[in-house]
Amino acid sequence: MEIVYICTTWGQKFEGWDAFCRKAKQAGYDGIETSFPPAEEKQEFLDSLKKYHLAFIGQHWETTTIDFDAHKSEYADRIRSLTSLKPLSVNSHTGKDHFSFEQNSVLLRIASEISGETGVPVYHETHRGRFAFAAHITRTYLENSHPELTLDVSHWCSVAESLLEDQIQSLNMALDHTRHIHARIGFEQGPQVCDFTLPQYQPALQFHLKCWDKVVLNHKQSSRLTLPITPEFGPPPYMQGILQGAAADKQWKMNVDMMKMLKDRYS
Repeated sequence: MEIVYICTTWGQKFEGWDAFCRKAKQAGYDGIETSFPPAEEKQEFLDSLKKYHLAFIGQHWETTTIDFDAHKSEYADRIRSLTSLKPLSVNSHTGKDHFSFEQNSVLLRIASEISGETGVPVYHETHRGRFAFAAHITRTYLENSHPELTLDVSHWCSVAESLLEDQIQSLNMALDHTRHIHARIGFEQGPQVCDFTLPQYQPALQFHLKCWDKVVLNHKQSSRLTLPITPEFGPPPYMQGILQGAAADKQWKMNVDMMKMLKDRYS
């Protein structure tokens, strides 16, 4: 089983694709995670991936339309467009927390159908505002629709105002369905700590590491070939207490430091 470390473009890309891909490669990443590039950048994007031997994970987050019929159509179009680029997988912010179980299940079926047609896995991120916004809610979908997940457990800590000590069964079910990790540390009052090395955040760090350890073990025991991990500390307002001018450097360093720690842990 190979772990591949993926560089997010969120809050980190300020230059062209060639420069960004070179920077990611030099930092030690194996690939990048991003949404569908603008039409005028598509060829540079694809050429840069090839030039620097980087994998690509497609990210879908843009579908926020509240009218369900329009949402469903837009969602299908965006997922299909991403799969046309032949990414390693697609990470999808799927549905809305206020859609019904039946409506969100329709979207999960659409993703599954497109995945079956194209051969590109679609994983659904555990994210606030989406169908998988909380552990206990996600469990219902896992018992019925069986979606495969991108685990960002930091969101669930924020929603539940806890480290999920009282939701172990739901959490373990999610870990068993996880195929991609977003490695950010959340805590009881937010989805991102200001510095995961500080003493006050060590309980949160250890909680997240234990979750990720189980996902890694699950992948090894099931003989899955690849586990992507995307360090995903974000820019302001996720990042607190940092002046705007220094935020980009701080974010980049936090994500690279997380990658290095996990490489040491799972080597």
